Amino acid sequence: MSPNTQKFYIDGAFVDPAEARPLDVIDPATETAFATTSLGTQVDVDRAVAAARAAFASFQFTSKDERLALLERLLQVYERRYEDIAQAISREMGSPIARARDSQAYAGQGHLEATIEAFRRFEFDEVRGATVVTHEPVGVVGLITPWNWPLNQIMCKVAPAIAAGCTMVLKPSEIAPISGIVFAEIVHEAGIPKGVFNLVNGTGPEVGAALASHPDIDMVSFTGSTRAGTDVARNAAATVKRVAQELGGKSANIVLPDADLDVAVTKGVNACFSNTGQSCDAPTRMLVPAERHAEALAIARRAAEAVRVGAPTDTGTEIGPLVSDVQFAKVQALIQAGIDEGATLVAGGTGKPDGLETGYYVKPTVFGDVKPGMRIEREEIFGPVLAIIPYESVDQAVAIANDTPYGLAAYVQGSDMDQARRVARRLRAGSIYLNYPDWDLFAPFGGYKQSGNGREYADFGLRDFLEIKGMVGYGA
Repeated sequence: MSPNTQKFYIDGAFVDPAEARPLDVIDPATETAFATTSLGTQVDVDRAVAAARAAFASFQFTSKDERLALLERLLQVYERRYEDIAQAISREMGSPIARARDSQAYAGQGHLEATIEAFRRFEFDEVRGATVVTHEPVGVVGLITPWNWPLNQIMCKVAPAIAAGCTMVLKPSEIAPISGIVFAEIVHEAGIPKGVFNLVNGTGPEVGAALASHPDIDMVSFTGSTRAGTDVARNAAATVKRVAQELGGKSANIVLPDADLDVAVTKGVNACFSNTGQSCDAPTRMLVPAERHAEALAIARRAAEAVRVGAPTDTGTEIGPLVSDVQFAKVQALIQAGIDEGATLVAGGTGKPDGLETGYYVKPTVFGDVKPGMRIEREEIFGPVLAIIPYESVDQAVAIANDTPYGLAAYVQGSDMDQARRVARRLRAGSIYLNYPDWDLFAPFGGYKQSGNGREYADFGLRDFLEIKGMVGYGA
């Protein structure tokens, strides 16, 4: 365990909080505390922002080569501390250790590598006649990240912010803060100049709100729920700062009539349950042709019952516990709502799996005969719960898919790629995935509607942290 769990990282050093406000970090597999962190206050935020503001005066003028060298050193240290990151994530959020290694910890490394590659190719200046259009760092940025993909979201913000020449204050989720502390140690060892990166732990209503409203913060990048995102935007409005948001989702997965139903449904169930269903872009609404609905339910039941639920320390575990008692209660209530509203319970249900009475474990759950308007069809559940909806025509499937306040992602399965592409173009979402492709770290990630604004990953993320300046007559 890191010796710095109760400290913050400010101005190049691990420091004590201004006020002692300890908070236990709960292991969701045992329901007991395994570490103690600290909750920050306005005073801690002010100190961190002041350090970032002072550092920005010079860091904004560092060369591209200097910042590239910093990112490359960060990658070297990250690779050395890779297992520490994986172990921290597995413990703090209940991620199965195999997944913590090959997905959670890898996400941080993968995004850093992609940012480095995109940064090398990025041109900051463009000549348009006598005008030079240049891209400059937006300034001091506040970064607020969630518990479900800790290092994925930390690196999606920190790496492009450094590449852009910004300085920053990070607030990781107070539910899963240990991996953030380990990351701060990585930053320190990599030799990132003091004040460029700062970390203050705490809650959203306190530290998050203080960052969003702070007059010396130029931009806030937030990932989390749509409800919390509206609070961030509201707090940021008075100072007219830029706000980038990656928020909730209720992603549709359209299985077209010509799709291989066994493959499409089985992979769809597994994709929905991935990360214990705790992903904002999970394909949680599966739309299948009405005439094959019963067949789809049988396939989904078989797939759900094959999923291995167990302790995060077991290398064979595919689904671990949910992150907290609050999340467990929410998922249980929504499973019960599905039953009460008349959907067909195909697999799973309320309660914990047999033999897993301790820990925030849930049964991998599938509902069939789901109708548009049911709570399980409308609300983001954030657990391993799949809603299968029958449709009569492709036009109806597209209409149902788009009938949501969210627009983060959507999925299309079909053998006729021309038809799949046509359907993809009709879907109102920021990311469309055709036939379960490999993860692309260079594709843009972000949402339409109440799923947010702005884009992350590679050069798209870099652009979010840049201002555009036009220097007219510069090239005359």
